[in-house]
Amino acid sequence: MSDTLLKVRGLKIGATVYPPGEKPHDIDIVHGVDFDLERGKVLGLIGESGAGKSTIGLASMAYGRGGVKITGGEVWVNGRDILKTGIKDIRKLRGAEVTYVSQSAAASFNPAKKIMDQVIEAAVEQKKFSRKDAEQRARTLFAKLGLPDPDNIGERYPHQVSGGQLQRCMTALALCPEPDLVVFDEPTTALDVTTQIDVLMAIKEAIADTGVAALYITHDLAVVAQVSDDIMVLRMGNTIEYGDTDQIINRPQDEYTQALVSVRSIEHEEKAPTPEPVLSVKNITARYKGTNFDVLHNVNVDLHPGQTLAVVGESGSGKSTLARVITGLLPPRDGQIDFAGRTLSNDLAGRSLEDLRELQMIYQMADTAMNPRQTVGTIIGRPLEFYFGLRGEEKRKRLIDLLDEIELGEKFMDRYPAELSGGQKQRVCIARSLAAKPKMIICDEVTSALDPLVADGILKLLLDLQKIENVAYLFITHDLATVRAISDSIAVMYQGRVARYGSKSEVLSPPFDDYTDLLLSSVPEMRLGWLEEVVANRKMESAGN
Repeated sequence: MSDTLLKVRGLKIGATVYPPGEKPHDIDIVHGVDFDLERGKVLGLIGESGAGKSTIGLASMAYGRGGVKITGGEVWVNGRDILKTGIKDIRKLRGAEVTYVSQSAAASFNPAKKIMDQVIEAAVEQKKFSRKDAEQRARTLFAKLGLPDPDNIGERYPHQVSGGQLQRCMTALALCPEPDLVVFDEPTTALDVTTQIDVLMAIKEAIADTGVAALYITHDLAVVAQVSDDIMVLRMGNTIEYGDTDQIINRPQDEYTQALVSVRSIEHEEKAPTPEPVLSVKNITARYKGTNFDVLHNVNVDLHPGQTLAVVGESGSGKSTLARVITGLLPPRDGQIDFAGRTLSNDLAGRSLEDLRELQMIYQMADTAMNPRQTVGTIIGRPLEFYFGLRGEEKRKRLIDLLDEIELGEKFMDRYPAELSGGQKQRVCIARSLAAKPKMIICDEVTSALDPLVADGILKLLLDLQKIENVAYLFITHDLATVRAISDSIAVMYQGRVARYGSKSEVLSPPFDDYTDLLLSSVPEMRLGWLEEVVANRKMESAGN
């Protein structure tokens, strides 16, 4: 039997697009891609959004998602071209020879069925195992993947386990039928950096133990370097570079690959605090309505004019809750918020127009933060009308200035959100906040949904705008690489409390408490063997585990 499990030759994939105001037309999204994957090996597919990674991964199952069509080429699995064998063979292939792990396990599992029933379904339906044997194999996989109580976790429903645990359950689902190939489609992107380490290690060990081959799709080169034998770099449906992991990481040939390797190289010099902070959070304790427990416990932080305070921690640590308290969306149970020399009303309804203008917010998901039926000019122009009463030519001139500041320009004024990339949408949201001439902006995970290169551009833009406007940022994130790149001071949050707080140099200098040490050590590094080293030296488990 040949060692080559998957052979792709001249793969072409197309789709029909429906641009606003234009006739529908066909486009090519993958342009003649070639690669081989041997049994027991892992090939990483890396590239920004729209590069064709997931589309190529799904083509290995002869599947086109959302109207996408495979228009040419060959996809050989176990010695036959699955694009020519017919639907009956493809049905036998999916869930038996080739399985799939999606980015969001929470969206993929049926909330009304127990985990065990879903994990064993393909193995039983494809007649690979009896139900009894499939359940035993599932329990073995649960243990191998480091899940708690492996004999009984299958009896839980999806909402009764954490995000990291559910992602590992999905890996068990993919491995249960003993496939030859697993397609991992961004399996750790939606997870906290600490939980990501657990899932990555579990996936890597499971691949090694079962001998399965894998396609590992991601936009994070540091992540794919930990699990892959070879890496293919993709951009706009084309292969940019293809080689073994060591060569791609340490000796990249193409300029685009070199840019991916050197991402997050921003140098930001820490600024000394000013005499008076623009924001002072004093002894804040808060809980959500209808609950009997506090989610914030005696939180104290300061933010100085023209500086950035990074609030960092895992999901559930209280970062976004603190932002809700500061903006008045969640009145605290105790404590007060001082802003620009005055004490703010605990409730949003009690705040003045000036309070609202001077304290703005940029959201994680630019898609849902903009009205899809409004043009960029209307979206950015709203604060100009609301706070300053600008109209006509005066408003248009200020709009052009703002579009120039965010490096888009006047030509974007009449575009709709659907006509913008992810990074462009986030730039529009930044301009909308700046239009109010705020003293402070809360940035809530503003780069976490973006590709590394695009996120880098947004961080550089924010730093440049801070120098021009002297605006302060409260930057909420779980990404320590972002924190290093942009912050002047840092508050590390854990279970609703500030675990560590001070200037960037103080917080990032040892000795560390165990939780800060866990966070710092969990930031993926662009070097081989990093993952095993981190897991071996951990002092505590992540909250997501």
